[in-house]
Amino acid sequence: MKVWKSITVFFVAIFLLIVSVYGQESPTNAKIETLLSRMTLEDKIGQLNQHSGFSEDEIEAVKQGQIGSLLNVAGAEQTNRIQRMAVEESRMGIPILFGIDVIHGFRTIFPIPLAQACAWDPDLVRQIEAIAAKEARAAGIHWTFSPMVDIARDARWGRIAEGAGEDPYLGSVLAAARVQGFQGMDVSSSQSIMACVKHYVAYGQADAGRDYNRVDVSRKTLYEIYLPPFKAGVEAGVMSVMSAFNTISGIPATANPFTLREVLRGQWGFGGFVVSDWGSIQELVVHGFAANGADAAQKALQAGVDMDMMGHIYGSHLLELVCTGDVPSSLVDEAVRRILTAKAALGLFDQPYVDPDKEGDILLHKDHLAYARHAAGRSMVLLKNENHLLPLHKNMKSIAVIGPLFDSKDDYLGTWACMGRSEDVVTILEGLRNNVSSGTTIQYAKGCNVLDEDNTDFAEAVTIAEQSDVVIAVVGESCDMSGEAASRTQLDLPGKQRELLEALHETGTPIVVVLMNGRPLSIPWVAEHIPAILEIWHPGVQGGNAVADVLLGDTNPSGKLTVSFPWTVGQCPIYYNHENTGRPADENKYTSKYLDCPDTPLFPFGHGLSYTTFEYGNLRLSQDAIERDGTLTVRADITNTGAVEGEEIVQLYIRDMIASLVRPVKELKGFQKIHLRPGEKKTVEFSIGPKETGFYDPEGRFIVQPGDFKLWIAWNSADGLEGQFRLQ
Repeated sequence: MKVWKSITVFFVAIFLLIVSVYGQESPTNAKIETLLSRMTLEDKIGQLNQHSGFSEDEIEAVKQGQIGSLLNVAGAEQTNRIQRMAVEESRMGIPILFGIDVIHGFRTIFPIPLAQACAWDPDLVRQIEAIAAKEARAAGIHWTFSPMVDIARDARWGRIAEGAGEDPYLGSVLAAARVQGFQGMDVSSSQSIMACVKHYVAYGQADAGRDYNRVDVSRKTLYEIYLPPFKAGVEAGVMSVMSAFNTISGIPATANPFTLREVLRGQWGFGGFVVSDWGSIQELVVHGFAANGADAAQKALQAGVDMDMMGHIYGSHLLELVCTGDVPSSLVDEAVRRILTAKAALGLFDQPYVDPDKEGDILLHKDHLAYARHAAGRSMVLLKNENHLLPLHKNMKSIAVIGPLFDSKDDYLGTWACMGRSEDVVTILEGLRNNVSSGTTIQYAKGCNVLDEDNTDFAEAVTIAEQSDVVIAVVGESCDMSGEAASRTQLDLPGKQRELLEALHETGTPIVVVLMNGRPLSIPWVAEHIPAILEIWHPGVQGGNAVADVLLGDTNPSGKLTVSFPWTVGQCPIYYNHENTGRPADENKYTSKYLDCPDTPLFPFGHGLSYTTFEYGNLRLSQDAIERDGTLTVRADITNTGAVEGEEIVQLYIRDMIASLVRPVKELKGFQKIHLRPGEKKTVEFSIGPKETGFYDPEGRFIVQPGDFKLWIAWNSADGLEGQFRLQ
C-alpha cells in the first residue's frame, strides 16, 4: 500500500545494519566471539542482569562486571561516571547499557501514543521518536522500552494510553515507524537509541481490562490481532523485545517457548535480544508456573529471555544451574552474544561516553517544542461541532475557561512522562492568553476537582459562564488515571465533572468541551447536550498552545479515532473489526444486542470531523474479479466542499464474505491522508492483493481463499462508499 512507500529507505538501512552486525562473517561478530572466549561464566551472567537506579552500594557490582544494564539512570554526567567504572575499572571493560522508558518524549514531552496514533501519520510518529532519541542519547541513554505495540480493545485497561488503539493494521504501520524513528539510519549515532517492542504478547487482552491479568487467546487471534505489530517491528529492524507480564492460555509470556522461540526467533528470524518486564521472571513463581527462583531462571532462559529486568533471578541462580548441568552453558552464551551484539551496534565499545556540554543545548530545543505543538494539534480529534460553533473568533469579547484540568500542568504530561517537568508545560489557559486578541477577556474557575465529590465551587463557575460569550470546559482524567496499574471499572467523567457540565449547560452559554484523558470515556450525556467536543488526550508540554491553535482555527483538526468510544462501560471490550454472530442485531429480540444500550459505539473507530466538509464519490474498481495472486485497483474521488482547506484521512476496509474461518465484518487494509483546498478534488487509489485478502490459519500459515469480498472507501469504520469483487 502507498503508506509503506515512504519508509522503504529505512528498511534498506536496517537490512544493511542487520547484515553488518549479525552476519556470520562480520568483523563485529568476530570481535564478540573473541570477547566471549575471554569471559568467565560469572562475567557472562553479569551481562544478563539489569538493575534499576544506582546507589553507592552498586559501585563494586559494576566494577566486578555483575551488571549488564541499568535503567532509570539518566544525565550525561551520571551515566559517564558509571560508564567509566565499567569500562576502565572492570576486568572485561564491557560498557553498561543505559535504558529508560522514553514513551512519548524524553524531556520534550509529546502527546501520549494513543493520541499520536489518531494523526494516522507514520512520518509524524517517526519524527517524534527521532527527537526523543536525540534528547535521550544526549543524556547518556542508549535504550528505550518503547514502542508499546499491544493492540487494546478494552478501555478499562489503563495501558491503552501507551499504544496505537484497537486495529492491527494501523498498529503495525505505526510500530514500524516508531522503531525507525528511535533507531534511525545508524543506531550508533549520537541521535539514535535502541528500540524495544513490548509487551510480547497479547497483554492488551488482559481479562476484564485489569492490568497484569491473564490472557486466554486462540492462536488464530494471536496471529490475526496481537502478533502483527510485533512482526512489523521485527521487520523494521527492532533490536530488542520485552516479554509481557501476562499468561497466554496458561503459560506465562516470560517463559513461553512457542511465542519466544518458535514464532519470534524461528518464524520471524529475530536476531536481537529479549528482556523480561520488571520482575516478571521472579513472578513465574507467583503464577504457580515455577517452584522457586532457580526453576524460574531455568524456564525463562530456556524459553528465550536473555536479560532479567529487576528480578535478580539470573544473578542468583544461573551459576549453580550451569554448574549442575541443569542449564547448558550454550544458552548463557547465546544470550550474552545477543546483548554484546546490541552494545556493539550502538557503538558503545568505540564510544561509551557522551558529551555533557551538548546535553543542555539539545533538551527542550526550540525546534523540538515547535514540533511538539505541531504534533499535539494533529493528534486532536473533533468529535462533534454542532452548528459550526468551532472555530472561535480570536477577537470575541469574553471567554470562560472552566474545569479541573484547564491549568493543571502535571496532567498535560500524561502517563510515563519520562524526564518531563511540569514547569515546561503550556496549559490551555496560557495557550489562549497567548493567542486571543488583546481585547478578549478570559475568566476562569475550576468548578471542581477531578475526583472530589465537592460541588461548592460550582457557583463561581456558573457566574463567569453567564458573563461570557462561550465556555471552554476542560474535563477528563488526571495523568495518573491511565497508564500502568490504572485500570478502571467506570469510564464516565470522574467525580462531579458531569454535574459541573450540567450546571454550565443550564446557563445557556455555548459550551465547548475539551476532553483530556488517556482512554476512551463513556460520555453519552455530553455527546447529546454539548454542541462541540474536542478530544485532546494528554497533549504534552505544548498542549495549551496546540489547543488554542485548534479552537481558534489556526489548525484545522484532522485526527481520527483509533479506538472506539463506548456508550457505557458495559459494552467493553468494543471494537469495529469483530466477527459476525449467527444472529446479527436487528429488530428481532433474539439477536445479538443489549436491552438498554446500542450495540454500536458512541463514536466509531476512524471517526473525526474537520472545519471543512468532504464529499466521497465515484467509487470504481479496475475489475470485478481477480485471481488469488492478482491485484485489484480501487479508486474514489474526494472533494473539499467547505470553505477552508483541510486534511482528510481516507480509509480502505474489506470483508471476506465466506471463508473457512469466520472473518471480521470489516478490516482496515489501507489509509491515505490527503490535503485539499476549498473546491479541490483528488482521486485516491488503493491496491488490493493477496496481502490484503489473505489471513492466518490456526497454525500460523498465511492463506488466500477464493470467494466474494466487499470493500469500502470510507471516512470511518461505520460508513463509506461500498463496492464488491471476487477472488477466483
